[in-house]
Amino acid sequence: MSRTALRICPLCEATCGLTLTIDDGGRVTRARGDRDDVFSKGFICPKGAAFPALDSDPDRLRAPLVRADGVLREATWEEAFDAVAAGLRPVVDRYGPHAVGLVLGNPNVHTMAGALYPPVLLAGLGTRSLFTASTLDQMPKHVSSGLLFGDANAIPVPDLDRTDHLLLIGANPLESNGSLCTAPDFPGRLKALRARGGTLTVVDPRRTRTARLADRHLAVRPGTDALLLAAMVTVLFEEDLTDLGGLAPHVQGVDDVARALRDFTPEAVAPACDVDADTVRALARELAAAPTAAVYARIGSCTVPHGTLASWLVDVLNTLTGNLDRPGGALFPQAATDRTPRPSGPGRGFALGRWHSRVSRHPEAKGELPLSALAEEIDTPTDEGTPVRALIAVAANPVLSAPDGDRLDKALDSLDFMVAVDPYLNETSRHADVVLPPPPPAQSPHHDFAFNTLAVRNQVRYTRPAVPLEPGRMAETEIMARLILAATGMHGTDPAAVDAMVVEQTLGKAVRDPHSPVHGREPKELAAQLGGENGPERRLDLMLRLGPYGDGFGARPDGLTLDRLLDHPHGIDLGPLSPRLPQPLKTVSGKVELLPRPIADDLPRLHAALTERPAGLVLVGRRHLRSNNSWMHNVPALTGGTNRCTLHIHPEDAERLGVLDGEPVRVKGAGGEVTTPAEVTPEVRRGVVSLPHGWGHDRPGTRLRHAATDPGVNVNQLLDGSLLDPLSGNAVLNGVPVEVTAPARTEAGAPQPATA
Repeated sequence: MSRTALRICPLCEATCGLTLTIDDGGRVTRARGDRDDVFSKGFICPKGAAFPALDSDPDRLRAPLVRADGVLREATWEEAFDAVAAGLRPVVDRYGPHAVGLVLGNPNVHTMAGALYPPVLLAGLGTRSLFTASTLDQMPKHVSSGLLFGDANAIPVPDLDRTDHLLLIGANPLESNGSLCTAPDFPGRLKALRARGGTLTVVDPRRTRTARLADRHLAVRPGTDALLLAAMVTVLFEEDLTDLGGLAPHVQGVDDVARALRDFTPEAVAPACDVDADTVRALARELAAAPTAAVYARIGSCTVPHGTLASWLVDVLNTLTGNLDRPGGALFPQAATDRTPRPSGPGRGFALGRWHSRVSRHPEAKGELPLSALAEEIDTPTDEGTPVRALIAVAANPVLSAPDGDRLDKALDSLDFMVAVDPYLNETSRHADVVLPPPPPAQSPHHDFAFNTLAVRNQVRYTRPAVPLEPGRMAETEIMARLILAATGMHGTDPAAVDAMVVEQTLGKAVRDPHSPVHGREPKELAAQLGGENGPERRLDLMLRLGPYGDGFGARPDGLTLDRLLDHPHGIDLGPLSPRLPQPLKTVSGKVELLPRPIADDLPRLHAALTERPAGLVLVGRRHLRSNNSWMHNVPALTGGTNRCTLHIHPEDAERLGVLDGEPVRVKGAGGEVTTPAEVTPEVRRGVVSLPHGWGHDRPGTRLRHAATDPGVNVNQLLDGSLLDPLSGNAVLNGVPVEVTAPARTEAGAPQPATA
């Protein structure tokens, strides 16, 4: 007799509600959209529909692995954590805490454990050697938000359901389901925008599925988004189209921006962008004239040399047109687990470069060092500090996701010790001395801490495990708690002590805060009120009670608690986004600082780009609806068909080079070369080729049987890791020059080289 259970999908940023069908043996056999979910309302994509196959993937590790005599073998959990403590602590004792690196991958943000425990691990270790997937993706947006608003996590999102005009730059939400903008059924929301008479403009060098939906598609030259946006700002000033409206009291630096960008006229940027000046002016005028409008840019505009400047200019445009913090514009979400809003006023601001990487002296951003620098931090001796000698990798696969995986592959082998928290033995975790596998997602609880801070509608949802833990499994929250204890010299302590410590510290701080609803109360009395079946649930209850909608431990009797949330299994709708300024601002001035000093200092580099022209072909990446980076290629239902690792090339470029559709071509970059089938298509502009990221599953020692049958190639091997956006440390993955060599054929059919 089967049953059903609810589960929030953890496979992308859309966070859709699922209804799972579970058989008598506890196996998930079907997933469909939860029609009663307050946010997703029944929407589901192919990834969500494939939840049962991913959950029951036979290649998922079922027990810990510990390396003995050079070979990884199954071990008990006790043996595994004994090995972690024995391997990590000597490195800390001998070299100091910074010799231990922590790498956090993309799937972390899709789990409760990934939100709750890494900050505790980082603080306990005291290391500054933190590397995450953010510096391969969205770090420019965090940095620009930190500089503009004083808080790197205060990211305005487009009000998709009410806007009249949406300008998308370097984003393809019909494939990605959205990013830094949590919106179930993003495609449906864009179609609804068009249906109500709104305008959708897409700027992208590829004619993506999203671009095909748009009223206007501009195939801009890759890497020139900041120039295009700067020219739009200049038009607003030149034609007196700025109108801050109610934002004016909260903004400083408007005149400074006008002076700083005056050279970036449409005529000046047109040759670099390959977009004519009249079109640039039309974009600016339409944005200013729309009743409401929002500019939204994503990975294509972040993973370029001027990623932070492009991210900054997005919000400059939203501000100058009066659309920041405005219904129908770009607003700041208010998640249920956010801290209770504080009175507005001057804050501490946001600082960059508080420390630097050891080898190339890259400045930290948001506490992180560039993941592109991890290999050199391991394998390069210098007089400055100690190399990374031990590594903790949590749901991370940088051998595929970071530039120059071959170098990192070798560097990982030179470590004194490595531990991986990962369900798979993949291209990175295969180097570990200990692998700690979390259970399948159906056996884990779910609450979206990060994505609710980016959601296009305020809501809160929580799902308990749909299936009990199988014998021999350990909850991911307990794995992380035990890892913290083993890494910080407290091995053998009850793992519940980690959550109890966090609860005690959080309540101790809250009762001392005069703005807190529990100011002056007794922490032990408050802790006794917490609900939940375990430590993670008690921590969630604590955050909900102290949050902006919470009951404040009785101060607001109708407020939110975990028990109330459990009474609403499909979630609680908290209403549309609403204006919040100046509350989110933490700048020193207490205002939106429209031209921060680090931004102003980086503008000469953008000015130099006016005369730069790439020679030959340039490479861009692409996303696909059926995958998410490198971690879904082992599910047969999500590979094959159009989800293929091919080189997209324009027909005119293909003809010039003698490239035939389906024929292997060699692609060479600064970091190496790969050979992959060509796919001749007009969907990529002339002068641009495209390869998807996350492929290259052909290294020995992995246990990804399906992925290995059609491994594809690692696009990041074309990069040597030296190209970074200097403000954020984000890797430059798009708009990089490559050479494409195709086999030219003689009359006899023998291939001969021909190079672009």
